[in-house]
Amino acid sequence: MKYLFDFFLAVSLNGLSYYIASFVLRNGLPFWQALIIGFYVVSLGALTEALGSPMWLIVLVPFPVGMFLLYSFLQVPVPQWFLPICSLLPYTPSSIYR
Repeated sequence: MKYLFDFFLAVSLNGLSYYIASFVLRNGLPFWQALIIGFYVVSLGALTEALGSPMWLIVLVPFPVGMFLLYSFLQVPVPQWFLPICSLLPYTPSSIYR
């Protein structure tokens, strides 16, 4: 039961972070679309974790799915993807060697 609570909490917080970021950047992502992105990103991360993958893969695998959904909902140009990718890169190499 705790895992299910943690899962829904992670989906909610992930969706909320997408919603707040779109609000700050004035992209206008509706809350329900932010929750859809959060659900898919957290679900894919949980599935990757359940398969026993290393931490760097758990971080890396859901990222393209979230970016694709964000692109399909917002129709933003691809160069705007580089900002989130650049923010992810410092975390990935440090977890490879753990």
